[in-house]
Amino acid sequence: MVSLNGPSTERLKSMELNRKNNVNLDVNRLFLLLFIIGVTMLNGCKVTYSFTGASISPQVKTVSIQYFQNRTPLVQPGLSQYITDALIDKCKAQANLAFINGIGDVNFEGEISDYNTRPLTVAADARAAMNRFTIAVKVKFTNAVEPELSFEQTFSRYEDYDSNLDLSQVEKELSDKIIEMIVEDIFNQAFVNW
Repeated sequence: MVSLNGPSTERLKSMELNRKNNVNLDVNRLFLLLFIIGVTMLNGCKVTYSFTGASISPQVKTVSIQYFQNRTPLVQPGLSQYITDALIDKCKAQANLAFINGIGDVNFEGEISDYNTRPLTVAADARAAMNRFTIAVKVKFTNAVEPELSFEQTFSRYEDYDSNLDLSQVEKELSDKIIEMIVEDIFNQAFVNW
């Protein structure tokens, strides 16, 4: 029969005591963390929750979106309206704000500043193998409630396509993709990345 006296017993008792001390230390850290979070929230820290990911101040009630003019040398009919409507649809779907025709608490305005296609890579026979189709939109976002969140920025996206295709063959599909990405970028800059 094995005796439980001696150095082995002392070591087991010491290990048990260390385990209890570690558990007490972890519980104390948890209470301290909860206390700090509680104090921070009581001291006026603003937290805004949203199911869409948009973080909009409760003081912001209205939004306005001005018509985006096409200022590019290559004017594509309907592009201005398409971008304007896409941004309106995005804001209606993901921001719980009332739309007004004048100037809202937050306001979008801007212009299409680039609409072009350029050769991207050159094949062995010195012909372009791929072309890059680019659209850029310059945006001025004004937040009257929290002016520090206002910005002016150009949002640009592109899609590459095979140079054996004429732009007219892929233009609609590519411009739809690009505009969707640009509108997402604009919305995120205005409401999500606060």
